[in-house]
Amino acid sequence: MKKKIIPVLVVTGLILLVICGILLSNLIKKYAPSKEHVDLSEYYGISSEDSVLIMLNYENVESQGILIDDTVYLDYDFVHDYINARFYWDGNENILLYTTSNSIISANTDESSYTENKDSVDFGNTIVTISGEHTYVNIDFVKKYTKMEYSYYEDPNRIVVTTEFGTVATATAKKDTYLRVLGGIKSPIIQDISKKDTLTIISADEKWTEVMTADGFIGYVKSSTLSSTTDVEVTTDFEEETFNHITKDFDICMGWNALYSYAANDNIANVLASSDGINVISPTWFYVNDNDGNLHDMASSSYVTMCHNQGIEVWALVSNLENSDIDTTYILTHTSVRNNLVNQIVSAAIQYDLDGINLDFESVSPEVGDGYIQLVRELSVKLENNGIVLSVDNYVPSDYTAFYNRSEQALFADYVVIMGYDQHYAGSEETGSVAALDWVSEAVTNTMSEVPAEQIILAMPFYTRLWCKTPQGDTGDSDTDQVYSISSDALGMAEANSLIESKGAEKTWLSDAGQFYATYTENGNIYEIWLENSDSLEERLKLMQESNLAGCAFWRLGFETSDIWNTVDKYFD
Repeated sequence: MKKKIIPVLVVTGLILLVICGILLSNLIKKYAPSKEHVDLSEYYGISSEDSVLIMLNYENVESQGILIDDTVYLDYDFVHDYINARFYWDGNENILLYTTSNSIISANTDESSYTENKDSVDFGNTIVTISGEHTYVNIDFVKKYTKMEYSYYEDPNRIVVTTEFGTVATATAKKDTYLRVLGGIKSPIIQDISKKDTLTIISADEKWTEVMTADGFIGYVKSSTLSSTTDVEVTTDFEEETFNHITKDFDICMGWNALYSYAANDNIANVLASSDGINVISPTWFYVNDNDGNLHDMASSSYVTMCHNQGIEVWALVSNLENSDIDTTYILTHTSVRNNLVNQIVSAAIQYDLDGINLDFESVSPEVGDGYIQLVRELSVKLENNGIVLSVDNYVPSDYTAFYNRSEQALFADYVVIMGYDQHYAGSEETGSVAALDWVSEAVTNTMSEVPAEQIILAMPFYTRLWCKTPQGDTGDSDTDQVYSISSDALGMAEANSLIESKGAEKTWLSDAGQFYATYTENGNIYEIWLENSDSLEERLKLMQESNLAGCAFWRLGFETSDIWNTVDKYFD
């Protein structure tokens, strides 16, 4: 019997040992730290031996650079979107441009020299090159004009780029440990960390802390393996350039003089006599006339002389609206065409002894916003070199018009003009004011978030719109179900006042709009109007003064009533 029991016990014991071994193995697998190291090439998605990883401001970025002859080149789109948006790539003519406060830098593909204004400068290495569908820019050329620092490392090729400077928290490793992909001992290892290695803290938690190593790897380490944090100042010796502006020692009071023929220049004496409150006049003399960037010119030297004799500056307007056959997108995105346009504007300003240029480019496509702001930069540099003011007209701020880049305009242009009108316009689907006070006030506030107040000119309308609501079909169950077709006509102040008086319509003051409102019915149609007069104008002049703006402008001379200038005089010396 004893002989039979012993084998059973042995077998049972062996089974228990196997079970214990399996349980122990599972416990080890569950609780023992992983020693698996990631394949860095696979982990970072390195596409080729020449690829260069980019760690930007303590983050891994998807974009990769390339290594050419031991020099790092960055994808242009990455440079523009994350490093320095002032770089401009003309993909039509394969030219890289950069504009400083007083010079225009230009580099052609696969060349080691660039031009600065008219001078050739040897950079010593290829500046920009094209590979496949990508344009790559020499990182040292980018750094020359950018507040940034970078370090390069191998195995794998990578750069650590810093564009944000200030205080960062660091800690040292108290013992040898691991940098893991995620927080957790089972997460794969990116890099071994040695005792006393210094790590930059990205985000800290009780158990795991996200860090970056000195050579640019980002991952997680056990919080318990780190020393207490120390603040370190990250600095650069890059000196940011100063942008100067041609500013006047008087508040701007500008009126646009709409001219549609050369002969209309002869009326300037009458225009000045009836608008004695202005100190700047902007005749609509120039517009882009073809896709080569040539100007249509209606300027008059005698007009300028007469204005100067009366102490009035002339800032001639340049528009892209008059010739419907031109392709504004083509003009803005071809450097040779844009240069021709800029040179013609500057030449005309010098020829006619103009004090300034007022740039009025409207209906620009968002896709060519970079080309538009490059026009502003290039025009600014050449005008400033000749002592000529540049003012730029802008819609009121909105998500749709953000690409006009008012903050960049403010660096290069001398004045930024808010076109504070057309809140409701000819194509509007509902009736309303051309420029309600609350809408204008919001436009000023939003513009001041991008542009210094001393550079802002608030443009005000001398016109309004008479709205006509024509009933369409059956009214249904109630008046609120009535559908109307909407149309409108633009009216000057005098014409609008006469109309309201002739119809016997009662005017009601709207405090939010800062305007009088009137309505009347005729032939089954409902007419509405938000009036522009000295009262509405004064509300905007108060806004200008309270906001400490550079001044105001009026569209357009000839639409106003004579009493307007008494109101204007109250706000100007």
